[in-house]
Amino acid sequence: MTSDSRMAIFDLDLPALEKELQAMAMPRFRAKQIFQWLFEKRVNTFDAMTNISLPERAGLAERFTIFTGEIVRRQQASDGTEKVLLRWPGGGLTETVMIPCDDDYTDESGRTLVAHRRTACLSTQVGCPVGCAFCASGLLGFKANLSVGQVIEQAVRLTHQLEPERRLTNIVFMGMGEPLANFEVTVAAVKRLMAPAALGISGRKITVSTVGLPPQIRRLAEVGVPVTLAISLHAPNDELRKQIIPWAQAIAIEEIVAAGQYYFQTTGRELTLEYIMLDGLNTLREHADQLAGIAKRLRANVNLIYYNEVPDLPFRRPSGQVMLAFQTQLRSRGVNVHVRQSRGRDIAAACGQLARQDRLDAVAPPAGPSNDVPRTPAKVP
Repeated sequence: MTSDSRMAIFDLDLPALEKELQAMAMPRFRAKQIFQWLFEKRVNTFDAMTNISLPERAGLAERFTIFTGEIVRRQQASDGTEKVLLRWPGGGLTETVMIPCDDDYTDESGRTLVAHRRTACLSTQVGCPVGCAFCASGLLGFKANLSVGQVIEQAVRLTHQLEPERRLTNIVFMGMGEPLANFEVTVAAVKRLMAPAALGISGRKITVSTVGLPPQIRRLAEVGVPVTLAISLHAPNDELRKQIIPWAQAIAIEEIVAAGQYYFQTTGRELTLEYIMLDGLNTLREHADQLAGIAKRLRANVNLIYYNEVPDLPFRRPSGQVMLAFQTQLRSRGVNVHVRQSRGRDIAAACGQLARQDRLDAVAPPAGPSNDVPRTPAKVP
């Protein structure tokens, strides 16, 4: 339920909506029509659903609400990246980002075509319980888990930002929060986004990122969703990792590797290691050699990520020469490695920057009791 007692429609999958409609003496087939209006035709009111009778539309508006979050701000970066700040009932703030990418490619006939990718970066929590030392989201502490409907709502909000002929092609759970610390919601949201009645996105176009929670990684391997698992490693040895990721005090890299191997063996899906480059801290040649050893054990790809500066934090963004040298060393060890392009830096929408601008601008939820969770390893799920 929302704060006005109406039911949030994005909390429901198709069978659940059919059941609710039957209780309203409406035919079940209306559920597919409603989802088509919401996900394909991108309407934001029940009044716009013109193949549904006026009395039924009035009944739907009385029982359900479409959007539960309030858009506080929209921003567009110089590279086309778009960021939406949402305030939820109770005052919690999250950000969600749409990343456009139009790449040339050559098809089997030798024709040059353009792949129009539109990637939604979704949040699963208000704030983040992990508290990585370099990340703006962690500065907020943990406020609350989002619901399934709130995760879906972020994706739908982003579709409203697209040109009519474009659709979301990829989903990454890399926004605010630790997705596997909100496990049931993350899995349910993935299934909902994959559903033909919703956005119909292939599981192979969905990436779930985690700081590395071994029990949840094993559970994810067993739930039958063919997503790409990305592990935010960021350091190639336990001593260094403990300096920048509080939960590393309780979770050793060896445990993460074992869980990652289980994920690969169970699903057949390759893993990705995410590695934020913090100049002078985790960018040495010896670090590249250690990272290569982990990647080869996991048969994992590596994404090197430029550190995106956050005010008041002491870390530095490396130069292109440092990135190239690190990438070259990994490749010399047989690792498939790429440097991820920073997108949306000028609106604080890049990796590690979410919520930064809102701290600077003092955009805050209404006053009320705080349920912040201390950033300690004792809070590891």
